[in-house]
Amino acid sequence: MAKIKTSFFCNNCGYESTKWLGKCPSCNEWNTFIEEVVEKNKTQDWKGYTNDAKQNKVIALNNVTTSEERRITTYDAELNRVLGGGIVLGSLVLIAGEPGIGKSTLFLQHGLMIKGYRVLYISGEESEQQIKMRADRLKIDNNNFYLLTETSTQTIFQEIKKLQPQLVIVDSVQTLQSNLIDSGAGSVSQIRECAAEFQRFAKETNTPVFLIGHITKDGAIAGPKILEHMVDTVLQFEGDRHYAYRILRTLKNRFGSTAELGIYEMTNEGMKAVTNPSEILITQKEEQLSGSAIAATIEGMRPLLIEVQALVTQSVYGTPQRTVTGFDLRRLQLLLAVLEKRGGFLFGTKDVFVNIAGGLKVEDPSIDLAVICALLSSYEDVPLPQQICFAGEVGLNGEIRAVNRIEQRIAEAEKLGFEKIFVSKFNKKGFNPKGFKIEIVLVSQVHEVYQKLF
Repeated sequence: MAKIKTSFFCNNCGYESTKWLGKCPSCNEWNTFIEEVVEKNKTQDWKGYTNDAKQNKVIALNNVTTSEERRITTYDAELNRVLGGGIVLGSLVLIAGEPGIGKSTLFLQHGLMIKGYRVLYISGEESEQQIKMRADRLKIDNNNFYLLTETSTQTIFQEIKKLQPQLVIVDSVQTLQSNLIDSGAGSVSQIRECAAEFQRFAKETNTPVFLIGHITKDGAIAGPKILEHMVDTVLQFEGDRHYAYRILRTLKNRFGSTAELGIYEMTNEGMKAVTNPSEILITQKEEQLSGSAIAATIEGMRPLLIEVQALVTQSVYGTPQRTVTGFDLRRLQLLLAVLEKRGGFLFGTKDVFVNIAGGLKVEDPSIDLAVICALLSSYEDVPLPQQICFAGEVGLNGEIRAVNRIEQRIAEAEKLGFEKIFVSKFNKKGFNPKGFKIEIVLVSQVHEVYQKLF
C-alpha cells in the first residue's frame, strides 16, 4: 500500500513545510500550521487552455509595447466605478463578503445584465433549480447565460473548452477541488491550486474571471493570504444585513484606484444601484431634533453627505458609557477629551452614544467637526439648523484642520440644497468662495463653532 503523503500549510499565508512548525517563517504568525494530504505525482489532465502554448522569452523593457486595457463596460455604473472603468479582459477578480450579504445575487445579476457576451456561471454551492428561482426573481432575460454546477476543476475546464465563454463567474472558490491535490475542498492547498488554475486560464485566454469567496469569523478572506496576491482585484462586499444598503469596496486593484466604492440597495428584485446616496443617507425629519449634524465626506472619488447622530445623557452607573456605530471609538474618546480640555464641557459624567445613519462605516477624519457639533447639540439640547453641514478635522488643541478636495464637498452640499457649510479657515487657499452660491463659514477653533451655532 502506497504511503500517504502529507504536508503542513500555514493557514495565514499558505507557506508549505514538511513538518509542523510553531511559528511560520514566512508571515511570523504562531500556531497556524495544519496538516493536509497531498499527492504531487499525478499527471495533469489539463495541459493548457489554448492549442498553441505561448513561449515566453527575455525582452528588453524598452521593446515592450503598451496599450490601453480592453474592458467590458457593464450596465452597472457602480461596478464599473469600483473596477476602474469596467471589466478588464484577462483579469482575475476576487469578491469576498459575509454569508447572506448578497454576493451570489449581485454577480448573478451582473452576469445576466451583460448582453452580447457568453457568460458561464459555475456554482459549487447551489443547484440549477435554486439559481433559476433567483434569476426569475431578478426578471432579467439573457440567452447567452449558461450554468454549470460542478466542483471538479478538471471537469469545469473541459466544459469551458466546449463552450468557450467570454466571462466566467465562480461561486465559490472554497468549494472547488482539483484532482492534482488529494486534500479536501476548502483547504489551503486546494484553494491555492484552484485559484492558480483559473489564473492561468484567464491570462492565456484573455477571459475575465470572477471568484466569489467566503470570509472567516474575523472578517478576513478565507484561505491563504497568497490568494489575495494572485488575483488582480479584490472587492469586499459589506453591510449590515438589518439594513437595506450594501457597499462594494475596492481593497486592491491593478487596473484602477483602490479608494472606490459602490453603494447598492437590496430589493425584492435584486441589488439596485444607488446613484445619489447623499439623499438617502440624510434622514428626512418632520421636526428638528437635537444631536444631529450633517457631514460632507469623501469615499473614493465620490462626495457623500451623511448624518451623524449623537446622544449625551447623565450617567446612571459609575463608569460613563461610550458607544459608537460606524465610527472609531478611540476617535470619539479623543474628541471628547478635546471638548473637555479646550471647551470646558463636562462629558466625564455623561453617557455618550454616536451613530452614523444608514449603517455606514466612515473612516474619513473630516467628519470630526460634524461629530463635535452633534455632541454639543445633544449636550445643550439645542437642535442645529437643518440647512447647514460641516467638513473639518479636529486637532488635539481644538483647532479645525483643513481637509482634502474641499471643492467637491462644497459642490455636493450646494447640489442638495444646503444653505451654509462650516469648513476650516486653512482651506481658504484651496477654493474660490465666489464660485459657489452656498454660504461658506470659515472657522479655526472649536469655540468659534460653538459661538456661531449656540
